[in-house]
Amino acid sequence: MTAPPRALTPAAPIGYFVHHQGRGHAERCAAIVNALPAHRPVTIFCARGDIFPRMRAGVDIVVIPSLFEPTGAEVVQDFTAQPDTLHCAPLGWPGIRQAMGTMAAWFMTADPALIICDVSAEVAQLARICSVPHVKVLQHGQRSDPGHRAAYDGAAGLLVPSAACLAQDDWDDGMRAKTCFAGGLGVDTALPDRDAARGRLNVAADQDIVLVLSGGGGSGFPSAPIAVGARALPDSLWLTVGKIARDWHATEPANLRHDGWVDNVADYIAAADCIVASTGNTTCQHVLAAGKVWVAVPE
Repeated sequence: MTAPPRALTPAAPIGYFVHHQGRGHAERCAAIVNALPAHRPVTIFCARGDIFPRMRAGVDIVVIPSLFEPTGAEVVQDFTAQPDTLHCAPLGWPGIRQAMGTMAAWFMTADPALIICDVSAEVAQLARICSVPHVKVLQHGQRSDPGHRAAYDGAAGLLVPSAACLAQDDWDDGMRAKTCFAGGLGVDTALPDRDAARGRLNVAADQDIVLVLSGGGGSGFPSAPIAVGARALPDSLWLTVGKIARDWHATEPANLRHDGWVDNVADYIAAADCIVASTGNTTCQHVLAAGKVWVAVPE
């Protein structure tokens, strides 16, 4: 006689894999985790533990090795081609074995209700192989290869951090049927008063401001072209926030100010007349919501 299926306990934990490049994945994770029922423990797996905003009680962060950044301990084994069904799976990487082994061991001992994957096609497939339901974050771009499709097809649900009107044409009916569109998820786009923001930045109310906003996902804007832009508009104050790659040959004019990483980026966006920005998900939402003149620089 076949035993009836066992129901999940009401407090079965939830796992969350977070890609550590940029800040958008971590901010989205915090927004979701903070909205989950308090009785559900959450375990986050990420290659960095220092990129997360404040989260509720009952959340553990397990730092795992990066799945794509070499450490020097790798033994190159390139005698076999990477299969189409995997997007990033080099051979001979002990860090990948450690990361995947850590998550697989947690699947076995924690008996989770599900894991949210933001983002890795391989981690999503690992969850399915280990008999754990996964919710896969779906991002824009050319991701129709067999590896990504296997992650999407095997998912219990798909989460898109944008509005349904921005869905790609190649997201078929099967994908859309299990997709939750959540535009603005994890991003607070509220802006302070423009003059108040300028006061906090010690900038005059009538000063023209060009803001160079570089997110955390790329290598940072090179400083030389920014200096050229500042010279071309000598009456504008150029402010940079975020990551800037310093060029040794760059000479910078007096109307250029580097403020680095800041906690009050909303003040800078509110104060700006024109914004030069990278095109990560979080940055796009901030700038588009502000309705400012925008020069977009994809990395």
